[in-house]
Amino acid sequence: MHSHASLAHLTKGAAVKIVIKPALYVAFVLLTVVFAAIGVFALNFDVGTALIGGVAAALLHYVGLTIHHIGHYVAARMTGYPMSGVRVGTLGGLLMQDLYPRDEPPLPARTHIQRALGGPLASLLTTIVGALLLAALGDNRGWMWYVLLFFVLENLLAYTLQIFVPLSFNDGGTLWRYLRAR
Repeated sequence: MHSHASLAHLTKGAAVKIVIKPALYVAFVLLTVVFAAIGVFALNFDVGTALIGGVAAALLHYVGLTIHHIGHYVAARMTGYPMSGVRVGTLGGLLMQDLYPRDEPPLPARTHIQRALGGPLASLLTTIVGALLLAALGDNRGWMWYVLLFFVLENLLAYTLQIFVPLSFNDGGTLWRYLRAR
C-alpha cells in the first residue's frame, strides 16, 4: 500500500510522483521513541520534554532528507533529465529514494555526477544554516539545542560528507562510479 501525491503545481507542470511507503510511519514513531529515550537517559530531560524533543528530531530527520532530495530534483532539472518522483520511507522507513523515468536514455557521466551532487550541496547549505542557528542559541543546552545539534550533524555527516564514502546505494557510490568512467 502506497499513497501518491503530485507536486505539479510546484514544478511548473512537471509532475513529480511521491510514493510514501507505510514503513515511514512506523519509522517516525520508532525514531521519536529512540530520540526521547536519549533525552531521558543520556541528557536527563523529563519525559515530556524528551518526547517533544524526540518528535522534533524525528521531524527534522525527514526535513533534512527532503531538502537533500529537493537538491537532487533541482540538479536533475538543470541537466534536462529530471526525476520522475521520489519514494519516501525506504530502508525501513528511514530514507528516501529518487526515481527517474524507466525509459531514460543512457546518459553521460557528467549528467549523473551533476544529479548526484545536487543533494549533498543542498545538505551542505542546510548544515551551514543549522550551524548558524546553533551558534545563535549559544550555550543554552536545552532540548532545542540538542535537536538542532543532531540536525546539523546528520546533515553534515549523513547527507553531505557521504559523497566521500562510495557505497552502492548512496551519492558517493554514484560519484565514484561515474568519475571512474570519465
